Amino acid sequence: MRDGFISVAAGTPKIRVADCRYNAEQIFTLMREADKQGVKVLALPELCLTGYTCGDLFLQDTLLRGAEEGLQTILEATRNLEIVTALGLPVWDKWDNKLYNCAAIIQKGEILGLIPKVYLPNYGEFYEQRWFASGSGVEHGIELCGQHVSLCTNQTFACDTMPNLVIGVEICEDLWAPAPPSVELARKGATVILNLSASNELVGKADYRRSLVTGQSARLMCGYVYADAGEGESTTDVVFTGHNMIAENGTLLAERRFATGLTVSEIDVDRLIHDRRRTNTFTFGKEPPEIWRCGFTLPVEETRLTRYVSPSPFVPEDAAGRAERCEEILRIASLGLKKRLEHTGAKTAVVGLSGGLDSTLALLITALAMGMLNRPASDIVAVTMPCFGTTARTKSNAELLAERMGATLKIIDISQAVRRHFTDIGQNMENHDVTFENGQARERTQVLMDIANQTGGLVIGTGDLSELALGWCTYNGDHMSNYAVNCSIPKTLVRHLVAYLARDNAEKDEALHDVLEDILDTPVSPELLPAVQGEISQRTEDLVGPYELHDFFLYYMLRWGFPPRKIYRLALYALGKTYTPDVILKWLKTFYRRFFSQQFKRSCLPDGPKVGSAALSPRGDWRMPSDASAALWQAELETLE
Repeated sequence: MRDGFISVAAGTPKIRVADCRYNAEQIFTLMREADKQGVKVLALPELCLTGYTCGDLFLQDTLLRGAEEGLQTILEATRNLEIVTALGLPVWDKWDNKLYNCAAIIQKGEILGLIPKVYLPNYGEFYEQRWFASGSGVEHGIELCGQHVSLCTNQTFACDTMPNLVIGVEICEDLWAPAPPSVELARKGATVILNLSASNELVGKADYRRSLVTGQSARLMCGYVYADAGEGESTTDVVFTGHNMIAENGTLLAERRFATGLTVSEIDVDRLIHDRRRTNTFTFGKEPPEIWRCGFTLPVEETRLTRYVSPSPFVPEDAAGRAERCEEILRIASLGLKKRLEHTGAKTAVVGLSGGLDSTLALLITALAMGMLNRPASDIVAVTMPCFGTTARTKSNAELLAERMGATLKIIDISQAVRRHFTDIGQNMENHDVTFENGQARERTQVLMDIANQTGGLVIGTGDLSELALGWCTYNGDHMSNYAVNCSIPKTLVRHLVAYLARDNAEKDEALHDVLEDILDTPVSPELLPAVQGEISQRTEDLVGPYELHDFFLYYMLRWGFPPRKIYRLALYALGKTYTPDVILKWLKTFYRRFFSQQFKRSCLPDGPKVGSAALSPRGDWRMPSDASAALWQAELETLE
């Protein structure tokens, strides 16, 4: 429960049709098993206490009494369990003389509420209207198992000890309907929707069912737990396979078919609330009806994580997904630059080429944009500007890359110009301080801007999202350009984009492939300090930390608004086999310190295309005062020592 995680499960008991006593035993046994596994919220199938396939037996008093007695047995057997459980049974309402297909929400021997099914299928193999009445508009109390219980579709169940956990319930066909009850429940605060289902299996139906569950969780920004009927239901005409799913905001966390038992994962309700908070259209439109809200309590404790957390959240881990992501990003970025070149009538695109990853990607994107415009690659002016820290390897790679791409190459050694500038300002050449480094970066930017003026062109920025987050750029140096094509691409993804294009050119141009591979093998460095024996002496990740960690921190801080404590916990979970806790905490502190102190550089960024869900443009995703205090975040970090 801490950090917003709640363990949930979809369960499918093995039942016998119409044997309520046996089914009750199976249900409370499964509830006990779920409790042992730390599950706090459990959804069970539609009408699981009787079986969904009872047919006209639903009209028999014997079955209805058996269902109530079975529920009483479950309440008594689980009165010491904290787990909140939704299970299905038929409920006869003496008040209006109707039979309802209901979900009973129970905890610690108490029935918290009854939710009647709204949409009753009566087509194909379904005949529910033969036995049940729709719960639409039903809002009153009834007596069940000696308790006075609310019977109402418009009710939610809120956890007193975890305010962001609010449970809503719908039943099977309700999800298939044009206006599912879960929509209004979510608009009134439900963050986790439970669906008690008895959906029979047909060829292709699982894919459709899966798309409904994941799509609804995305549309409502909620967790969605789908529990399906399985073994034991009648197979006279259809088969049920227990297709259980747990989804969160469009992502399928866990899934199981053709089996009984539990499907378990953890839903992050704080993450859902953050997304709802930032999406102001979530509550627009006609106000939903009043919702009855029932409170319950769960003990506050650590939720053991079993859900997968990617160590590289910006990078798909499967090869096919990664290739698709790379292709899409390259197309978006190059389309953005194409439009800017068209609009300005620029005769050239000027790229400062260092022989490193970022400038390589910027050149490749620029070449794609030129191709879209049916313009020759020679309209790209690639400028390499060796200085005190430039190595033969990076200089050679920059020259080879420009040659293979067909760009117009300019080699301008800026060493003399920088020395003269240092003489003018009284900078000692032996003092390798920030002035020594930034003087080179600003000289390079001046050269690029002036060449752009000479050629009627635009300077194409090369800095990436990770560098912007850390402020790892020189203000009014490499920080500045006319259009920054890499500005929303994180460093971990930059590498994969270059690798993708390297593979794409393996057969077309072997020499281009080879130079791209060597660039990929070159340590990340600004090369602003003198080389040592011809080798790079300044390695970025030794100074600011591994980009693998910083991109992880950035994703969860920027995209999901997680606090430092939660990011640290997730980093330990996802990257703990690669980095020690001390190392993770060290660089997390560095990340927050630099992120807050370097905002002034992000407040005046040049234009550039957004390609993913996280970006730092001051005109788009991120508006933050340059003088905001980091005290609250730093104080929380200190508690992690």
